Amino acid sequence: MSIHAGTGGTDAQDFAEMLLRMYSRWAEKKGFRVKLVDYLPGEEAGIKSAVLLIEGQNAYGLLKGEKGIHRLIRISPFDANARRHTSFASVTVIPEIEDDIEVEIRPEDLRIETMRASGHGGQHVNKTESAVRITHIPTGIVVTCQNERSQHLNKAMALKILKARLFQLEKQKLEEKKEALIGEKREISWGNQIRTYTLHPYKVVKDHRTQYEVYKVDEVLDGEIDGFIREYLLWYTKEKLQKQKESNYEKKQN
Repeated sequence: MSIHAGTGGTDAQDFAEMLLRMYSRWAEKKGFRVKLVDYLPGEEAGIKSAVLLIEGQNAYGLLKGEKGIHRLIRISPFDANARRHTSFASVTVIPEIEDDIEVEIRPEDLRIETMRASGHGGQHVNKTESAVRITHIPTGIVVTCQNERSQHLNKAMALKILKARLFQLEKQKLEEKKEALIGEKREISWGNQIRTYTLHPYKVVKDHRTQYEVYKVDEVLDGEIDGFIREYLLWYTKEKLQKQKESNYEKKQN
């Protein structure tokens, strides 16, 4: 799971960290193994980005619906005039790829850079160039890993994430072809967020796909998101069945 701060400056970076905590808490309550793979702190507060590795039964299946743009509306704690601000953060969820799945990564297509780790302290942080950044030149995908104990382990983890992202890229191309055949193409943009977390003037979290709402916002931000996950999976199944019916109908007509 990758979380990136979007429009909204420091508020967006703070929101990104709130989401990081929310998903970490949810996973821990499920008994899943949670590992912080990468962490880029914001200048004043929060995070610019973070990558979580969440391991457990059906982890990807449960979390795949969290992918998209999340919006926060609240009185900004960083605004001296106490004005209401809207900020955004994006969440990406991709499945971990096992070693027996073939994804070709040619050494000549990689640019590997080392740097000093940043973020939270530790005995190895800022002492050696243990952090690794890998750029996949053909696609432009960049992966950074800095939280392992050595450069070798960071490189191995970064390659693992890169492999998963390349697989997801190919999978996305196939899905886009299928969407084109069905006649519908969806784009994720700042204007069509999947969920809004409103803290002012009232408190509610609403999923815009399922219309599911929860008014206990503090509990949601503390990891109580099973309701949203359940409603999304029900909605997704209905949407998938409807598309299949429409596709079968079009085939019969042709």
